[in-house]
Amino acid sequence: MPVRDRPAYRIKRFLLGPPLVTGRLSREKLSNPLALGVLASDCMSSTAYGPEEMLRILVPVAGTAAFTLILPVTGAILFVLLLLTLSYRDVVSVYTRAGGSYVVARENFGPRIAQIAAVALLVDYIVTVAVQTAAGTDALVSLAHLTGDGYTGIDHLKLPITAGIVVLLMYGNLRGLREAGRTFAAPAYLFMLAIALVLCVGLVRAVAGSGLPHADVHAAGAVPLGTGNGWLYGATLFMVLRAFANGGSSLTGLEAISNSVSAFRHPEGVNARRTLTTMSCILGAMVFGVSLLAHYTHAIPYEDGNPTVLAQEAHLVFGDGWAGTAGLVFVQLATALILYTGANTPFTGFPFLASFVAEDRFLPRQLTRRGHRLAFSNGIICLTVVSLALLLVTGANVDKLVALYAIGVFTGFTMAAAGMTAHHWRERSGPAHWKTVANLLAAVVSAAVVVIFAITKFTEGAWLVVVVFPLGVWALIRINRQYRQEAAALENVPAFTTDRPRWRRHVVHVLVDSLDLATIKALRYAHELHPDEVRAVHFVIDAERARRLTERWDRSSGTTVPLELVDCPDRRLRHAVADHAARTTADATTALTLLVPRRTYSTPLGRLLHRGTAEELARVLEQLPNVAVTILPFDVTRAIEQQHAHAGQGETQGEGSTGGTDGS
Repeated sequence: MPVRDRPAYRIKRFLLGPPLVTGRLSREKLSNPLALGVLASDCMSSTAYGPEEMLRILVPVAGTAAFTLILPVTGAILFVLLLLTLSYRDVVSVYTRAGGSYVVARENFGPRIAQIAAVALLVDYIVTVAVQTAAGTDALVSLAHLTGDGYTGIDHLKLPITAGIVVLLMYGNLRGLREAGRTFAAPAYLFMLAIALVLCVGLVRAVAGSGLPHADVHAAGAVPLGTGNGWLYGATLFMVLRAFANGGSSLTGLEAISNSVSAFRHPEGVNARRTLTTMSCILGAMVFGVSLLAHYTHAIPYEDGNPTVLAQEAHLVFGDGWAGTAGLVFVQLATALILYTGANTPFTGFPFLASFVAEDRFLPRQLTRRGHRLAFSNGIICLTVVSLALLLVTGANVDKLVALYAIGVFTGFTMAAAGMTAHHWRERSGPAHWKTVANLLAAVVSAAVVVIFAITKFTEGAWLVVVVFPLGVWALIRINRQYRQEAAALENVPAFTTDRPRWRRHVVHVLVDSLDLATIKALRYAHELHPDEVRAVHFVIDAERARRLTERWDRSSGTTVPLELVDCPDRRLRHAVADHAARTTADATTALTLLVPRRTYSTPLGRLLHRGTAEELARVLEQLPNVAVTILPFDVTRAIEQQHAHAGQGETQGEGSTGGTDGS
């Protein structure tokens, strides 16, 4: 008899499509152009808010001089980008299995230290989803502001729109890697085209002599300008460091390729390295271009984040008129798309990473299982739930989320670079000498960014990450200890053991609630075990019901097994069953198998109307020696359907015979 699919599975099949067989897993791989669109979206889309985060620190202190200071700060960011690119090219060359900084740290520092990288990456992925989707909605809100004469009616919809996008991303990834790749690759190329268009038009206008207009730095809602006098135009070294740390958000997502090397086609390491280099070059050009335009146009951040700096630059470069509006709409829609799809990168990296950590027994094993469409469904759902919670708590505010962002990102950078430094130091071969220096420098700079960000952003939300990190590492180590203790207990097989039973008698007791088909099925199964004794046992909670059951049992010809009644005056069934089992096996030579008929119901109403106690009894008895519990399911809903089918056939046959009599 074929097994029927449950309603929940039929719904899942309708939403996600037919299941993919495991044999297709090797074909679910990404080409380099597709990987650039899918895995680099997070990194390249940070151009939309990275330079703005630098200005958000500099403008209140340095005033208009902030638009000059942004260039050297951007130069420092690009220098870090160069170091990290060299480091991660090294990572994907040596460690061709997905996992990135976690795998690097585990191989070079051991599994416990590697949990620092694991927590850093997991936090990074969660915050990335929130930041990217919130920034994408800001792009849409900015478009409404700049094309709707200050229209702000969409502002109150920011959180619902952002949450809806996160759910949509979850759905796309639950359908499988290939479908998600095709859907999310195009926006990356549209965004590159949009930024190139803005930069080229801006360059032409600057060279042609017409010049670029300036934004209104005193507009309502803009971040207030500082005085801008004194050393470094009024900006202290501390504020420059804060701006540098904030600008580090431009580099988020750089590690995505190293965390998904196994998603590339063969040879994975070579293809991942080429894609990483291409991504870094494009990112560097875009970040520098946006900062350079901010220098010339004085695009200023707004306190509520709208309109964004990038939106102002596009508006100023393209100008007014239908052509300028069309260009602005294209740039903002492309920006929103890549920011939304940039949030897709964690949906690829987080489940892969979680599966690796779970394989090392530092996370629950459920995260290692592939789902309906060969995706790590449990990891995708966990990422979605936590990201939505973070958006709800912060109100989808990008500035608040960035405070949680860079610590996790740069901690991962630090662990990867430090791990590669240790790797090359142990080898000490010729070409590896400069790699040791490059990775060491990348580790030191990344660690400095972590410290700067933790100090300067501590009161703005970074304290949460500082607290979460040690707690997260402790939790992962605690999970691992539990798994190791379980494994040690299960693998502790005594010497000279035998799998033959040590008891002299084996009795089977069938727990009886009523005399029905489920009970008869259990009694028949009990005889198939060929025990020394079969007995039916009813625990008396209701004396009148027990009397009726006894009378029916005695009249029944369906069984020859005697019915034993056991008093349960306090109605504590689990304790009564445990006491009965203990008494039966008290001589230490008798083994008891307790058969518990479980009546199952396929319909929600059936499950609601009936209480299941079989699993509760099993949990109570599992610790008793020489006692085994077997639960025998009986589908009541199926029995009802069969009864209706037989009744329908009987009516049909009755009608046919009646017709025949009338005819005669």
